[in-house]
Amino acid sequence: MSDARSATAGRTGDQPASAQHGQSPIRALRRAAGLTQGQLGEYAGVTRQTIAAIEKGDYAPSVYLALRIARRLDSTVEHLFPLDKEPS
Repeated sequence: MSDARSATAGRTGDQPASAQHGQSPIRALRRAAGLTQGQLGEYAGVTRQTIAAIEKGDYAPSVYLALRIARRLDSTVEHLFPLDKEPS
């Protein structure tokens, strides 16, 4: 990822329009990259169903899987899996 993009990753204005309207950032970036759930799953070593569950928020991936997905989508784990609230 370029330095300019990494500096702005995660800002609402830099997300695809679909991500700004409640869509998973993973789904938005996957679609923007022209990938199916199956193709992303194959790269990451999981099934299409696992990618679908991650996109819906029904499954929290391992750190390794999150890193694989972020790498393929040229993004960061922090952008793809934002914390709702910082721990106190």
